[in-house]
Amino acid sequence: MQPPLLSKRHCLFLDLDGTLAEIAARPELARVEEEMKREVARLHGALEGALAIVSGRPISQIDAMLAPLHLPAAGVHGAERRAGGATEMLPVPEGLSDIERALQRFADAHEGVLLEKKAHALCLHFRARPELESIVHKAMEEAAAPHAGLTLMKGKMVMEVKPQAATKGAAVHAFMALDPFAGRIPVFAGDDVTDEDGFKAAQELGGAGLKIGSGRTAAAWRLGDIAALRRWLAQSADGLEKAEAP
Repeated sequence: MQPPLLSKRHCLFLDLDGTLAEIAARPELARVEEEMKREVARLHGALEGALAIVSGRPISQIDAMLAPLHLPAAGVHGAERRAGGATEMLPVPEGLSDIERALQRFADAHEGVLLEKKAHALCLHFRARPELESIVHKAMEEAAAPHAGLTLMKGKMVMEVKPQAATKGAAVHAFMALDPFAGRIPVFAGDDVTDEDGFKAAQELGGAGLKIGSGRTAAAWRLGDIAALRRWLAQSADGLEKAEAP
């Protein structure tokens, strides 16, 4: 179902990679186009600040990709959260350094596999070696098995180990208890299976999930690609700004 335009009653949560930025061969190569930044900035203002980025990336990377914007954000699937002031963080999982050493040995032994290290999580990217998916998954399972409180998550050509408490759905619920999000209708836009928790949380709270691209989803709404999302953001901002005009 095509999404209606946003109103003043809404708030918006946006994934980053695959939603605002095209997925790149390596995480550090991804870029948010300037036109997309402008529309996000316009909508952030039109929604009176009720717009947040909810990403698997750390907040430091979110800020770098969206510079000069400095938005409310949840990073590492909610392990980091900034609503306006200081960044709140979950405790770093015990045993993560042991898992890192095991996964680094695996990545070193398999050309084209990249280990991405975060404060609260670890990712194995295998976009250059998609045929290795099953053994990447097995390597993650074996490395994480001795350690409690962690969960594995599959994304687009990536496997991640992260704290069980860090989910995009939990991040949405946390934001919705705070101004300027509280009392609004939440919409969560994302492209990957890692966004499904966000879709479900928004819909539990009376809003909607917005799936970008193809694939099965719990989201009530869908747009075909990033360009379609940018147009929808622009049209929503246009409508909100027009409603405010004297």
